[in-house]
Amino acid sequence: MSRIAAVFQRLAGQKRKALIPFVTAGDPAAGDAVALMHALVRAGADVIELGVPFSDPMADGPVIQRASERALRAGVSLDDVLGCVAGFRKRDGETAVVLMGYANPIEAMGAEAFARGAQAAGVDGVLVVDYPPEESAEFAALMRRHGIDMIFLLAPTSTEARIDQVARIASGYVYYVSLTGVTGAGHLDVADVGAKLAAIRARTGRLPLGVGFGIRDGESARAIGRVADAVVIGSRIIQEMEQSPQGAAAERAAALLRGIREALDRP
Repeated sequence: MSRIAAVFQRLAGQKRKALIPFVTAGDPAAGDAVALMHALVRAGADVIELGVPFSDPMADGPVIQRASERALRAGVSLDDVLGCVAGFRKRDGETAVVLMGYANPIEAMGAEAFARGAQAAGVDGVLVVDYPPEESAEFAALMRRHGIDMIFLLAPTSTEARIDQVARIASGYVYYVSLTGVTGAGHLDVADVGAKLAAIRARTGRLPLGVGFGIRDGESARAIGRVADAVVIGSRIIQEMEQSPQGAAAERAAALLRGIREALDRP
């Protein structure tokens, strides 16, 4: 059983929802990623989505774009991101780690080399925003051969055909984008999200559904937790780190996440 599957199985037995923070590797500083990841786990993270910095992110709002820019200015590469995961694994063999990013760095490294490197580092899943499911069967099979789950995005505009295609090749969980737009923007309509998740579940079966985009605090996370299997929060965490005094970013991010964990776990 994969780490991701084990996380969701354990939480289902506890009647709890997964908390998945997103941070960009190398932000706020190139050497901070491993310590930040451990701080997020102590604050209640079940899975960590680790962003691979990229210069032209199509799904990310301005907050995450700035995080990528800071990491790229510091020279953070895909090799460095894999090194961060390997460093994290020296002390944590249980928390699942998902790399989230874009095709270009993987294509530059080569899919086979990436798969080998990701497996060796201890990566559990990948979400490549610009690998559509219709064109990803071969890459998903490569990931499976290396014990890595392939995670896909679905959106309010996703057709039944797109949902069915994702259901055929996805594993780990499906990431439902709650808004039509970029990360960190818009108003969250929980009733609409719940209705769409029900329709998606009817086609994806037992595959867990996580929801991200637009979740900013404990109450919005708790509301989404009533209808989803996992809550993903990214822009708000990065925003908190941006506004932190030098050296306090991990502490501030963990404090924010701890409050969200407590809200999710309230009876």
